[in-house]
Amino acid sequence: MNPIRPTPRTLTALIVCLLAITGLWQLSEGSWIYAKAGLAQHLLQRAWSRTLAGETGVKPWPWADTWPVARLVVPSQHIDQIVLEGAYGRTLAFGPGHVETAQPIGSATSIILTGHRDTHFRFLRGLQQHDEIELDTASGSRRRYRVKETRIADSRDASIGIEQGQAQLVLVTCYPFDAIQAGGSLRYVVRAIQEKEDRRGKE
Repeated sequence: MNPIRPTPRTLTALIVCLLAITGLWQLSEGSWIYAKAGLAQHLLQRAWSRTLAGETGVKPWPWADTWPVARLVVPSQHIDQIVLEGAYGRTLAFGPGHVETAQPIGSATSIILTGHRDTHFRFLRGLQQHDEIELDTASGSRRRYRVKETRIADSRDASIGIEQGQAQLVLVTCYPFDAIQAGGSLRYVVRAIQEKEDRRGKE
């Protein structure tokens, strides 16, 4: 008995059907990611408000192992993001992370923040020298910085070139921005110098 062979029209219909199913799946997956991100930002903002009210270590959701430590504002890029403690993969999925040091972010002279190049820190590619960056701390202070330099560094080096004894904010993400595959040793580094500090962080 000869096997039944599908006609070209049948094959075309099957391919179209498979593409439609794949497209619907991708659409639903993408919609869920945006919905989750939107919900996360709402929860992060609520946790940040409680932090400014005096609570410490406020978890944005019960199973979180991180908490808000600052608010990052970049007027030229229309950026307003809650910074989380810890630069771990599970943290960076929801916002930029503070690289933990011996000093808390509110009293540290040099602050390092990191984020994903294709989400929260994608805006770094648009920063220019002298652009303003604001960082609100949990104590209610607002630190203002001016971008001094942007450069590419190799993470295999022992240091990313942070100058000691200078009040500064360093933003780090993977590079290049449009890489198809994640990974690699290159990092895009933005270094900004602090101008002055005031008490307007609770606005």
